[in-house]
Amino acid sequence: MPERAARDALDEDVAALADALRPVMLKLSRHLRREAQKVGVSALDAQLLGVVKALPGVGVCELADIEQMSRPAMSAHIKRLADAGWLERAEEEEGADRRRVRLRLSAKGAQALSAIRRSRNNWLAARLEGLSLHERRALADALGPLERLVEMKS
Repeated sequence: MPERAARDALDEDVAALADALRPVMLKLSRHLRREAQKVGVSALDAQLLGVVKALPGVGVCELADIEQMSRPAMSAHIKRLADAGWLERAEEEEGADRRRVRLRLSAKGAQALSAIRRSRNNWLAARLEGLSLHERRALADALGPLERLVEMKS
């Protein structure tokens, strides 16, 4: 749906705006996921590495809750990422629950995340350069509302 139709939809019906916004956001997300895959990392792996980078010391159970994934499934992903050398496991300190494992990004994982970020940013920047200054400003103005949109609790 063209942007004018999307603006008209805002005046008429929130559902119509959602219908116009959803496919654009999904397509953008697909493009960015492909950039991670070009680096050799799945979109899920990139997401998990990013969360561990943001929350060093996060546990497997906590990570499963954050990502809304079953704990056994998360354990399998973490094992694979650790076996690949992208994550490191650190046991709790003496006297603490020894079953709990804290996760941190390895140097190799940090390099992978950096490569993903560069690839995604390069892809996006190349497309942004093709937009007019007015269009880039409109996107910049939309960042706040989009951020609030994704941070809203259900």
